[in-house]
Amino acid sequence: MYTETTSRKILPAAVILLVLIITIGGIIIWSRYEQGDPVEISHPASEIWDGTVYIGGAVNLPGYYPFTYEDTIETLIRAAGGISGNYTPGNVTLLLNDSKLEQRTQKIDINRAEKWLLEALPGIGEITAQRIIDYRTGNGKFTSTLGLLEVDGIGTSVYENIRELITVSD
Repeated sequence: MYTETTSRKILPAAVILLVLIITIGGIIIWSRYEQGDPVEISHPASEIWDGTVYIGGAVNLPGYYPFTYEDTIETLIRAAGGISGNYTPGNVTLLLNDSKLEQRTQKIDINRAEKWLLEALPGIGEITAQRIIDYRTGNGKFTSTLGLLEVDGIGTSVYENIRELITVSD
């Protein structure tokens, strides 16, 4: 039957076979493993800035608009009502801190304004801005600025503070 010499010959072969099975199994499992999306590591901006920019030229609603470091030229142009019909390359003007221009209050169109622009109004925070957007989405465009009084969270005192800063369009 089995002798000690036979055991000594079988044991190394069994160990080699076991290592081979584990290695092949590991290769098969690893080849079927799907890597997830790569992890993006970002560092916070060392300087966070915001300000006001004048958008003029071939835009529908030229004027001054607040911006943050995250805003793109495209979002600022959309805030200004988008490109107008008389657009030619170079006919859109973005000016930062130009003291030569007369600063006048630009009214915010509550039928077109994005959330961040509505938040720039005094007394309008993130939640109320979203309520304005939800209201106009569900009920259609505002026909007058008084329609804001129908939005939850906007009372007469808030309305009085912003009525000179807002407008409605078709």
